Amino acid sequence: MDSVLKFIDDHRERFIAELQQWVRIPSISALAEHTPDVERSAEHLAHELRALGATDVQVWPTARHPAVFASFMHAKDKPTLLIYGHHDVQPVEPLGDWRSPPFEAVQHEGRLYGRGTVDDKGQVYIHVKAIEAFLRTTRGKLPINLKLLVEGEEEIGSPHLGDLLRTHAKTLSADYVCVSDTAMYGRGMPSLCVGLRGVISFELQVHGPETDVHSGTFGGGIANPANALARIITSFHDEKGRILVPGFYDDVVPPSDQERETITRLPHDDNEWLKASGAKSCFGEEGYSTLERIWTRPTLDINGMASGHFTEGEKNIIPRTAIAKLSCRLVPNQTPETIHAHLTKHVQRNTPPGITVEISPPEKGALPYVADTTHPIFNTARRAFQKAFGKETILMREGGTIPFVHTITEIIGKPTLMMGFGQPDENSHAPNEWLGLDNFHVGIKSAAWLYEELGKEE
Repeated sequence: MDSVLKFIDDHRERFIAELQQWVRIPSISALAEHTPDVERSAEHLAHELRALGATDVQVWPTARHPAVFASFMHAKDKPTLLIYGHHDVQPVEPLGDWRSPPFEAVQHEGRLYGRGTVDDKGQVYIHVKAIEAFLRTTRGKLPINLKLLVEGEEEIGSPHLGDLLRTHAKTLSADYVCVSDTAMYGRGMPSLCVGLRGVISFELQVHGPETDVHSGTFGGGIANPANALARIITSFHDEKGRILVPGFYDDVVPPSDQERETITRLPHDDNEWLKASGAKSCFGEEGYSTLERIWTRPTLDINGMASGHFTEGEKNIIPRTAIAKLSCRLVPNQTPETIHAHLTKHVQRNTPPGITVEISPPEKGALPYVADTTHPIFNTARRAFQKAFGKETILMREGGTIPFVHTITEIIGKPTLMMGFGQPDENSHAPNEWLGLDNFHVGIKSAAWLYEELGKEE
């Protein structure tokens, strides 16, 4: 490994410069005007993987945005690791809050700023450069077989990922799976994510009169959709943060006493944690710590609302409609279908007379995931992290969602290793997203050590 690690050290600045080139492609999957950019991003990555001498490189089209597949199958009788990531990125608004343009990929004080630096181009690049380090040194080959699947739709819920997995099931077959799209618990703390929440999103429309009407002529005589929406929303939670929707918690599997004890031992300070959001205090379901709330408990959130007149000046009306965007984070064993059914019944029960409601079918949801940490792959990953960081590994969950993880785990029947190198405050979906360049560097070494340790498996 000496030559591999030296190569990673010697080419540190070049690796950063090449990542900057990829980040500068504005591959925003949610916006139609950036469809050509998502395609360009896929081709950029495919070109680099071909230059490394991959056994096979393909750009797989979908009904919307392409994915990239590559394989390095040179290690006879060795295990195969499938690495998953994504090359699409979030929208960048509000632009005025960025310290530098989001697609200039600017270095500042040990960080690389730009959309996609950590979520997820930088983390995909960690593996690309670990592969290069083996192939361009005296080692000359990888200690295991590697496959990469880098999709272009993760930031819009991976709507065509299931089709890709089914269509290319044989091509994607592997002994192990690794996802690098998560954060470390804290700076300098090597971390394996062993749990993710699922998600469901939908739209609630509340209708009243056929058109906006005069609040003097009709006010007090007909139901106001905006008032009705407020009434429905306030029925979702009690004053201590518990969700009041009947059936919502029926299938929830709570964390074990052992996991709760482990979470309690983690170094955590609510006041420090709050700084990343700017919120003034913590709030959530009574009886659980902050980490337990965001890792192991479900949520019901309002993501946005709109109704009537809300620009400058007065307009005394009763609006004809009010809309709320809703989402739920799910935990084992909740499903999007069951939660949507419970919410639909609850909304209908709390709709006042004179009002009709429409609840959209749920946008493609994602199931939660918790790993079986007794599997030997976790000991292998711990050894790799120990050699790269010189520290013991933290096992943690995350509150976010990666749709691929539950799906691929069911397909291959083995736990997915989530080996991330982000930071809790890296602004991955917000202005000023950044990647710590020291983390990027040690992440490449960690990936290299993971391949080396897997190569020793019988």
